Formats: sequence, C-alpha cells, structure tokens
Amino acid sequence: MAHVRVFRHYIHLPFAILGLLDLIVLAGAFHIAAFFRYFGQWQLLQADWFYVFPSALVFAVANLFVMMALGVHQSRVEEGISGMMLRTILGLVLSLPLAIMAYLIWPDWLWYLNGDGVLASASVFGFFLLGITRTLFFGVTGEETFKRRVVVYGAGKSAHRIFEDLRTPMNRKGFVLVGFIPGNEAESVVPSRRILSVRGSLHEFIRDLKVDEVVVAVDDRRKGLPLDELLECKMEGIRVMDGASFYERESRKVALEMITPGWLVFSDGFSLSSVAGAGKRAVDLAASLALFAVTWPFMALTVLGIKLEDGWKAPIFYNQERVGLNGRSFYVHKFRSMRTDAEKGGAVWARKDDDRVTRVGAFIRKVRIDELPQIFNVMKGDMAFVGPRPERPIFVQQLAEKIPFYNERHRVKPGITGWAQLCFAYADNEEDSREKLRYDLYYIKNQSLLLDLMIIIQTVEVVLFKKGAH
Repeated sequence: MAHVRVFRHYIHLPFAILGLLDLIVLAGAFHIAAFFRYFGQWQLLQADWFYVFPSALVFAVANLFVMMALGVHQSRVEEGISGMMLRTILGLVLSLPLAIMAYLIWPDWLWYLNGDGVLASASVFGFFLLGITRTLFFGVTGEETFKRRVVVYGAGKSAHRIFEDLRTPMNRKGFVLVGFIPGNEAESVVPSRRILSVRGSLHEFIRDLKVDEVVVAVDDRRKGLPLDELLECKMEGIRVMDGASFYERESRKVALEMITPGWLVFSDGFSLSSVAGAGKRAVDLAASLALFAVTWPFMALTVLGIKLEDGWKAPIFYNQERVGLNGRSFYVHKFRSMRTDAEKGGAVWARKDDDRVTRVGAFIRKVRIDELPQIFNVMKGDMAFVGPRPERPIFVQQLAEKIPFYNERHRVKPGITGWAQLCFAYADNEEDSREKLRYDLYYIKNQSLLLDLMIIIQTVEVVLFKKGAH
C-alpha cells in the first residue's frame, strides 16, 4: 500500500520510509562524529553507547523536525534531488540551535552535546550520508515501486474529474492509472485512449491486469453496479473504494463535484472529541504565545513603519468583520496594509499588485507580518491557530449561494494558518474560493492534533520560501 494513515491524515509511504531512513542516518552520523572526537576505538564507543545514543537520537529528531517544516521530502517531487539537498543544508543549519537548546535543558543526560565540534561534524557527516542514502533509495526503488495499479470503474463526469485533477506527476505520487472501465453512463467523457475493453467477466479481467485497487466513480449509482463482480474482486484481495474517498486520499482535498450530503453523513471524520478539543485549545494558546514571544520585535518595527509612512495619527490596525464558528461574526485584527480610504467604494476582493497597498503594507504582506495581530484573536478564542481562513460576511453570502457546502467550513473556528493556506495560493475570486473549500473540507473531515502540528511546522516553509504569498 502506497499510503499510511496516521491520526486520519494520509502520508505517502515512500516519504514515511525515507523519513525513517533519514532518522537512522542522522543518528549514525552523530555516532561517527562522537567516535572521531572522543574515542578512536570502536570498543570504547561500544562501552559508552548507552550515553551517546540519547544525544544522537535528539540530534536526529531535531533535524527531522526541521526538515519536515521545510518540506524537504516533498521537495523531491517538484525540485528533484538537488533541490531536496539544498533544503537539507538549510535544515541541518537551522536544527543546530534546537539540539543546543536540548543540551542546555538536560546537560546531565545529553552530555555529548557539549559544543566540542560534535554537532557541526555530525551535520557535515549527515549531509553526505543523507545524499548517498537518498540516491541509493531512489535508484533501488524506482518511480513505480510503491505505486498501486488502479482501475477506475466509470467513464463519466466523476471519472473525468479524477483523470483531470490527478493526472499530473505531482498528484499521482501513489498510483499508476491503468485505465477506465465504462459503467452505466450514456456516453464516455474520459479520453477514448484510456478506455479499457473488458474481455470475459469483470473480476477476471481486473485480476489479469494485476490491479491493486478498483475505484468506483460512476455518475449515478441508482442505475446499478456489478456488485457481484466487485465483491469477487474484494474477496481476492483487490481493494474497492468509492471515487470521492479515492480522490480525497490522493489529492488531500475533497471533490465537491463528487460528494453528496449522504457521503458527508456516512463517511468517517467530521468529528472532534471533547478531549481533542481541549488539546487543540491548548496547542492554540501555546503556539500563539510562542509566536508572540518570537515576533514582537517585528510587530514593534511594523508599528513604527506604518507611523513613519502615513503619519503619527494614522491607524495601526485594521479591524474587519469576519464570519467565525457556526456563522457568528467577530472582528479580526491585522496590521493595516492598505490606504485608509481603500474601501470607500465598498468591499472588493483583494487582488495581485493591488494599488491600494502601501509600501510598508506590500512588505508586511509578502512576509505575512500583517497577519500577526490575529494572535490576539486566538488568545481571545474567536480563532484557532489552525483552521480555514475567515471571510467577510458579504463574500460568505455570495459564495454560499454559488458553491455547494460552503457554509460547512464554519463548523470549526477559523485559523491564522491552515491546510488550504499551505496547499493553495491566496483566493481572490470565486473559483479560487471553490478550490480552497476543497482543502478546508479535507481539514475539517480529518482534523486532529497531529494534523494541526504538521500544519504549524510546515507553515515555516510558507514563511521562509514565500509559498502562497500574495
């Protein structure tokens, strides 16, 4: 299977294996650095292994944590091995303060993190060993090793949606699409070259193709399905799943065109226990306080910049009504990035290269400093640290009339950052809002503390590499 599911969130199996290999390699690199610095003989290192190992593990975990935040493993898909290794260098540098901090907190336990060049040497060894290990890993496994062979039963609009949205190499990381078997559609919409001609019984044909998974994506199930044939496939170990769930797993978003109220009711997810809710609130407060502790100097400089550009009487904050949990309105706080008369003609969508943006505003938007006052919304309880982006009431009203299930995004508190913000650029029109809703529904359906923590640490990548900045 090419995916593992951890606390409801799908993780691509090769990335999980590669992360485990990185952890082992980094711990090994620390042992090598400690050996050359202190021991010189393997017998001595072996005798003191019990003391070296905890430090090696902390070093490896700190590096892996930072690499996750920088999107190192995912960058292999878009940037290749060279881009992956460039991000690895940055990760190795940024993780050093975390390892040193761990030594300061537990100096007796982590006595090998004592600043005698071990960390720097381990980072150098780690870089070269990671490069060798990853090259061998990708060379041995190849592109298709972890991919499942998938057949789609259906050739109508739902099947075409899967074909269009998941055919790019970036989206089709976990499977090879063998083809489409026409279902009960009056006519096929998918390209004719991808249509499979069934010979004999359906389950025997699928078995002969060595298919791992059958995806049922017909437009209308009421017209009947070959349930006996699909049951035969399932009994022979071939996985059978519906198109909407397959689309969700592979794209990490929900297909609005393929779901119904019944799918929302009977699919797993869309629930958060009271214990998990309390844990989420604790994470919100901890993350907000930590972010404020780190960013208050930048917030102070922003205040000074706004005053110097627009005058000492100019307002610093922009307080705007937004729609929050269960449709209740609240006022979100942001640093003012536009002229004071920016909306004298009424509310309009923000747009790229907006001429209403001030010089200071353009900079703080690019580095997302304008969003920092929302920390106080989180502390107050109007927002969460992770959640859908809050929208203005007038836009919510317009979008809810045109986009199905749009109001379902208000089932959770809006957030400073979120799954949609990580996966998609800034929404400035209806179609972009429709796409972001697909990601928002995925988050609401699969929300967990683990997913929140993953989003928080990956937001670092957004800030550092300007991903999604508008």
